[in-house]
Order: sequence, then C-alpha cells, then structure tokens
Amino acid sequence: MSNSIRIRGAALVYFLLFAVSVLSGCGCSYKGTVTTTNGSACIPAVQTANWGLSFPTEGQTPIGNASAEELAKYHAYYVGDTANKVIYLTFDCGYENGNTAKILDALKKHNAPAAFFVVGHMIESAPELVQRMADEGYIVGNHTYHHPDMSAIANQAAFQKELDDVAALYYKTTGKELSHYYRPPRGVYSVENLRQADALGYRTILWSLAYVDWYADNQPTAEQAYKKLLPRIHNGAIVLLHQTSSTNAEILDELLTKWEDMGYTFASLDELPQ
Repeated sequence: MSNSIRIRGAALVYFLLFAVSVLSGCGCSYKGTVTTTNGSACIPAVQTANWGLSFPTEGQTPIGNASAEELAKYHAYYVGDTANKVIYLTFDCGYENGNTAKILDALKKHNAPAAFFVVGHMIESAPELVQRMADEGYIVGNHTYHHPDMSAIANQAAFQKELDDVAALYYKTTGKELSHYYRPPRGVYSVENLRQADALGYRTILWSLAYVDWYADNQPTAEQAYKKLLPRIHNGAIVLLHQTSSTNAEILDELLTKWEDMGYTFASLDELPQ
C-alpha cells in the first residue's frame, strides 16, 4: 500500500469521526435526560455527550453543553480566563499531510504558545515534526493512541492504556514526558471519562471555538475561515484547529496578526485558571 493511500485512509477515518461531534453543533446529545433553556442551550450538566456549543452573542463566551463550573470539578476546561483578552491555541493532530511545518513557522514568528494533541499515528508517521514540537517548547498533549470513542470504555485499565501507549511512544521518540493534557477524540466524553482522566492526573481540554477545517479535499477559503474565527473570538477562547488543514497553514500568520490587532494575546494551557 502506498504512503499516499495510507494517509488518505487515516484522514478519512479521523475526520469522519471528528465531524460527528462538531457537526452536532449545540444540539444536546446527552444520552441521559436533560432540560433545555430558551429552546436551545443545555442546562449545564455532564452526562455523556458530543461536545457542542452555541453562540448567542458573537464575541462573548459561547454556551457549552456542560458549564465551565461543572467541568472544573474534574479539572476539565472548554474556556479559560474570560476576564482578559487571551487565546489558548490548540491543534488536533491525526496524521501529517504537509501542513504542520508551516503552522509551526507561523507560531514561532508570533512567539505564540500552542498545544498539539497527538494520536499514535502522528508520532509514528511524522516523528521529526513531533520532535520539533517538543524541541520548540510546545505542549504536546494526549489525543489517545487509536482515536476511539472513549465514552464507550468503562474499564479504567483500558482507558489508561489508550493514554499510556501515546505517552510511551512520545517518550521513546523525543526523550521527553508527554504533557498531562487530554482531548477526548471527537469531543465525545462522559462523566466517567472525566473522572478517569482526572484520576490519571490529566486535565481534559475541550474547546470554545472551532470551525469546519478537517476535510483535506474540501478546504474552506480564507474568507470563510475568517468569517467564523474573527467575530466569534472571545476572552479566554480555547481554539481548536486541525494541523492537517491547508487553509490553516496558509492563513495562520495573518490570523494571529488579526487577533493581535484586536487586542488579544496568546497563552499556554499551563496558564489556565486553577
């Protein structure tokens, strides 16, 4: 099997799965019983959900289908410091398709901290880029080894193995410990998942701003990206981007400049409020 076919296969599996969660939007997808307010926003509670957001007012903190206060009980976050104009940049890394280096270049130009959530395939197939992330001081977080639906894993040992296998491979590749930040694949999580991650010393990182950037063969234009990413930015935003996106690679330098011109600075996940 050629390398290009393997990459396409990895891309298809990774992003079709991710699309399920993001395209579910703010529609409440709890498996338990929940109540809605104003016909759309979920009452803050944590059951089993596909992470979703609604934006009642652009420029303000969006409403998640669990509140920041509920998530904080498990050292989980979807938004950071809402009192200040800070942005936390995060990238999900399922595979390498030629865009990561340019994204790293843009981040370095702006001296912007960022976190990269990697799966096993990313470390295996692009060890030199993962090494660069480590060498340049970026947070490299855990996105599980196989990118499964972690909410279906009730057993703590099985849950831990998905995280431990990534951490072990990262250490073998870079000689450094993997940061204890965890992003659930597809944003699918449960209370038990949050507890499991917390018990292992991980902070669970969701997001408060994302857009449809994961289809490698159907990328948004720069204008379409800016239309989502500029008006919806807000204090304490945890931004989710995909490093496989050619649009992100092309616009990131200018995007960071635009956010800076709006008065925002970039913060590390290590600076999240305790």
